[in-house]
Amino acid sequence: MLIDVLDAFHHNIAALRASVQSGFAKQTFIPYKETFGLNFLQGRVIQIDTETQTVVLDNGKQVRYSHLILCTGTSGHFPGKHNSVDTYQLAIQKYEDFVQVIQESDTVVVVGGGTTGVEMAAEIRTEFTDKKVILIHPREEVADPDLLPSVKEQAKQVLLEKGVELLLGRKVTNLDELELNVCRKGMVVKTNKDDQVTADLVICCTGNKINSEAYKSNLTASMAESGALKVNQHLQVEGFDNVYAVGDCANLDEPKLAYHAGLHAAVAATNIINGLKGKCLTSYRTGNVTMLIAMGKDAGVGQFNGYKLPRFLVTKGKSQSLLLWKSWREMGQKAPN
Repeated sequence: MLIDVLDAFHHNIAALRASVQSGFAKQTFIPYKETFGLNFLQGRVIQIDTETQTVVLDNGKQVRYSHLILCTGTSGHFPGKHNSVDTYQLAIQKYEDFVQVIQESDTVVVVGGGTTGVEMAAEIRTEFTDKKVILIHPREEVADPDLLPSVKEQAKQVLLEKGVELLLGRKVTNLDELELNVCRKGMVVKTNKDDQVTADLVICCTGNKINSEAYKSNLTASMAESGALKVNQHLQVEGFDNVYAVGDCANLDEPKLAYHAGLHAAVAATNIINGLKGKCLTSYRTGNVTMLIAMGKDAGVGQFNGYKLPRFLVTKGKSQSLLLWKSWREMGQKAPN
C-alpha cells in the first residue's frame, strides 16, 4: 500500500522547467492509480503507532502494517517543491498559472543560490531572455556545497553567460515581509549589505527541511537533529527491525539526491523480502556520487565520483530530457506528448 498526499508521482527534478514552460507540467505528474490500482491511498500521515503497527491519516483512517518504509522527503517552497494535498490536475494548473506569473513579471529576484536557486534562475533566463533575473545568495560560491570548487565556479559562469545578475555574500533580511510567487510591481528586497532591489516577483529557493510530520510524535528517539531518521546499514530505523527509512528522511552522510533514494528503496525492499524468507539482509553503502545541475535545456554542469564532467555531457544526459523518460518507464506508463 502506497500512501501519498498527491494522487500522482511528482518528477520533482523537472519542477523548475514546468515553472517556465507552458504545457510541460503535465509530463511531470504520473498518476498512481494507473500503476498501483487499489494499492494506492491518498492522504497525509499524521501519526505512526509502532505498538499497534498502525499508520494514522489526517482524515481519521487507519492502516495496519507488518513492515513500513518511510520516504517522506523534504518540504520547501513552491515551485521547487509541491507538498500540498491535491489532485495532479490541480497541481499541473498551479505550475501553468506560475508560468503566467513569470510572463507578467519584468524583474525576478531568486532568493537562495543553492542548486534549486541556480537551476531556477537559469531556467527563467533560458526561456525568457527579456527578463531581468537577480540571484541573491549568502555565500560567495553558488550551488551545492558538496560540489567541486571548479564545478561551482562553472555554474557561476553559466549564470553570468545567461545574463543572471549575482548578488553574492548577501542575505535577504525582509523575506518574511515579501509576497512570494505573485507578480507585485515595486516590491523592495533588502539585504544585510544595505542593497535594495526592486522586483516584480520574488521566488524563494531556501529553507528546505526534512518532512518529519508523519513520524515525529512517535519516533522522536530515532530522530537526528535535522529531523531525519537514524538508520543502520540495512536502512532499518534505529530501534526497529520492520521500519525502514529511505531518501531524504534517512540520516545518511551523503548528498540528498533522487538517485540515492532509488538505491535506498531497492535495499529496503530487498531486505523486507529477505527477512520474510529468513535470508541475510543486504547493506547500503554510498557508491559513486553523481551530481548534475540542469541550467536550462541548453546547459548543465556536474561531476561524477569527484571528477568534473564536460558541460555537453551533462546537457545531453540530464538538461535536455530531465530524465522524465526514466520515471514514466519505471511507473509502467507512457508519457503524454
